[in-house]
Amino acid sequence: MAAPRAPALYSPALLAMAVELADYPFDAQAIAVGEARSRSCGSVISLSSVHTGRLERIGLKVSACAVGQASAAIFAREAGGMDAAAVSRTLGALGEWLEGDAHAPALERIDMLEPARAYRARHGAILLPWKAALDALSKGGGAG
Repeated sequence: MAAPRAPALYSPALLAMAVELADYPFDAQAIAVGEARSRSCGSVISLSSVHTGRLERIGLKVSACAVGQASAAIFAREAGGMDAAAVSRTLGALGEWLEGDAHAPALERIDMLEPARAYRARHGAILLPWKAALDALSKGGGAG
């Protein structure tokens, strides 16, 4: 008897999430701009926010696989209004979930990334938007 099939990594629903990123145009002139790069796959996400203390009017420039793009789409919907502490907590929770040490964080559509947990090389891309947000929030230039 054949083993049950694992869910597809690149499902049509996951691939469709990439188009949502067009709703979050990157603004290089924003007060807070950050970037993160995955050492494992080379994916890069740049993030802009018009506020330095919390994420507001998020903009994204994403050069990543479909998993990274889907993670960025989830991030963009969930992270508005978060400050650095909230972003850091969520990043930690995601890391624990990816390692199999915890339940999925309470993020809408996180289940779309469930198949990627088995692909360690994709973990970096999943964490990128959260890391880019921390970078932006740590070096925003002004009172916002």
